[in-house]
Amino acid sequence: MQLSKTFWWILLSTLLVFTACDDDDDDELLGNWVELGAFEGIPRTDAVVFVIGEYAYVGTGYNGEEDERLRDFWRYDAANDSWREVASLPAEAPARNGAVAFSANGKGYVGTGYDGENKLKDFWEFDPAQGDSGKWIQASDFPGTARYSAIAFSIDDKGYVGTGYDGNRLKDFYRFDVSTGNWVQIMSIGGSKRRDAAVFVLEGKAYVFTGVDNSNYVTDAWVYDPETDNWTEKREITSNTNDDESYDDEYSLKGSNIAAFTMNGCGYLTTGGAGYAGNSTWEYNPITDFWEEKTNFEGSSRSDAVAFTINNKPYVTTGNSFGYYFDDVWTFYPDEEQNDYD
Repeated sequence: MQLSKTFWWILLSTLLVFTACDDDDDDELLGNWVELGAFEGIPRTDAVVFVIGEYAYVGTGYNGEEDERLRDFWRYDAANDSWREVASLPAEAPARNGAVAFSANGKGYVGTGYDGENKLKDFWEFDPAQGDSGKWIQASDFPGTARYSAIAFSIDDKGYVGTGYDGNRLKDFYRFDVSTGNWVQIMSIGGSKRRDAAVFVLEGKAYVFTGVDNSNYVTDAWVYDPETDNWTEKREITSNTNDDESYDDEYSLKGSNIAAFTMNGCGYLTTGGAGYAGNSTWEYNPITDFWEEKTNFEGSSRSDAVAFTINNKPYVTTGNSFGYYFDDVWTFYPDEEQNDYD
């Protein structure tokens, strides 16, 4: 029997994912964190980030000044490991932390959050092509309740925003069409309500993990397929959730305010924690639905950092730990041994 080209392509793709998502069984953890040049803005926590082309844009957040929030934005040039300040949110847009951000069709979008007194639902569009520093204009307000600690992602030039806290934990989701400027409510995430969750996108699907519902750290995990507007539950991120001993599920992934990024077809969660500023790092293989622990984040333990990927290279920056606010920047090599001299 002659096998089709489609079969061989699927087999090869699967093998590549298994190879890219390291499956090392050694007791010694793999992964090497390397520090880069510092973020040039004010050290901060609970900021947002979006990526347009070769650049990342980091802004908003909180730096410990009582009742004050930030509205500035900084562009990161990964090729030169350099930062440049760009246009801040306009004066009519409240400074904020706990907001969300995504990019679509060559523009960035920032909205929701907390200004120190009020939960927010406004949204703003950033066009980097307008002038030397880009320009912000107001977009359509988010149609759900005003909130902070939500999550956002983009797939196929559409933005998605959901979960968060409006006085209660939430699980609703909405889609933004940048071509029309309109929002529409979509299927809510299954399982637990949550705030301060983590999300990454792989192969056109969004994976949502972690977060807190009331006083409990959630352990259910979900993947969203925009083609079917459907959420599918994945394995729980907690220890000993199965009777099958053929794989290790001794996970310690529960927590909130965790940074997420992708590379090599895998997803990664790092920092954050369950009531503390953490440094653990975990790699997710979407084919097997398994997690593998990696070398701990080598900067100071922290929560509420931001993470992003440019040209398949990840970056983690900002965050806080017990009143300390960070501006260091780190990248990660998941298949290298730890090198303390980098």
